[in-house]
Amino acid sequence: MITHAHHRLMRCLFFAATLAILAGCAGTGRHATRLGQNANSNQAIVINNDKRDEVVLTALALLDTRYKYGGSTPGRGFDCSGFVTYVFQNASDNALPHNTASIARISRPIPQNGLRPGDFVFFNTLGQSYSHMGIYIGDGRFINAPSSRSGGRVRIDSLRDPYYAHRFNDARTQFRL
Repeated sequence: MITHAHHRLMRCLFFAATLAILAGCAGTGRHATRLGQNANSNQAIVINNDKRDEVVLTALALLDTRYKYGGSTPGRGFDCSGFVTYVFQNASDNALPHNTASIARISRPIPQNGLRPGDFVFFNTLGQSYSHMGIYIGDGRFINAPSSRSGGRVRIDSLRDPYYAHRFNDARTQFRL
């Protein structure tokens, strides 16, 4: 029996697949131009809540993209902040810096139990705060681009996984509160 939740998940996956097909045709010219305009800014960016679903669907469309240190495009691969930067640029037309700690500085802290899809989750994975990040997608799960030592592909992980639970730093958002 297909429940409402299963139907919604199937619909999200359909939209994610559609976005993946469209993303392959989009190119990166606009991304590269816009990113340089305010990528080094320390000003907070506030995004309307109506972009949350688009952020999550854009991120899901990039599942299984390979990890590449310094990478910021599907073709080259992603590191964690490059993945987040790409998703937010394409889903909300907002440029973020390609640096995890800088993204943390320009976003607002929220309680972990207040996370909503599209918010950021930050981790201390290298012995320093804000060394890894992902995009929260709901139900205690987030999508991220872990290094090749951790699997090397954009994937969904759980905040309850002992590895991430032990290293959790902070939850933050750029959406209207």
